[in-house]
Amino acid sequence: MLTVAERGETGPAIAGWEADTALTDLYAAHWHSLVRLSWLLVRDQYVAEETVQEAFVAMHSHWSQLRDRDRALAYLRRSVVNSSRSVLRHRVVEDRYLSAETSARTALGMTTEPSAETLALEHATGDRLVAALGRLSRRQREVLTLRYYLDLSEVQIADALHISPGSVKAHAHRGLAALRTEVEGPS
Repeated sequence: MLTVAERGETGPAIAGWEADTALTDLYAAHWHSLVRLSWLLVRDQYVAEETVQEAFVAMHSHWSQLRDRDRALAYLRRSVVNSSRSVLRHRVVEDRYLSAETSARTALGMTTEPSAETLALEHATGDRLVAALGRLSRRQREVLTLRYYLDLSEVQIADALHISPGSVKAHAHRGLAALRTEVEGPS
């Protein structure tokens, strides 16, 4: 039986091998930094890993439609940020539902105080800077994470978030000012 190359075929079969090779290289080089990016946004290791894995799967299935293969990493970053946003939106809905459930239970005489385990976890993960970063607006948190964790330029951040470089500067400035105020206290 002849191989695809021996038959002289081109198209999806060869493009598939190209995608496999390219994504294997991207995965080896950037998986850890993409997981860390997602973790900084969602604060959950398993969700961060799943988000990055889904980004790679999506890129593999759409590899043939990618216009500029050199921008694959930017596409992956954008996909990870967007997926992390979706996770956070879903959490808001869950929190709203659970809050309503807790209120309903309270009417029946159950306590609403956090458990000892919850308090211990909050204390153990209470890094002031990470907590303060989590209280920033979504866009400020994304800009600062991309800037200071991935060390991206303003242009690269603007491309990843689909905003102008001027907006990147404004969000970075406001985010840093808010972090400074919260971590150091009012001057």
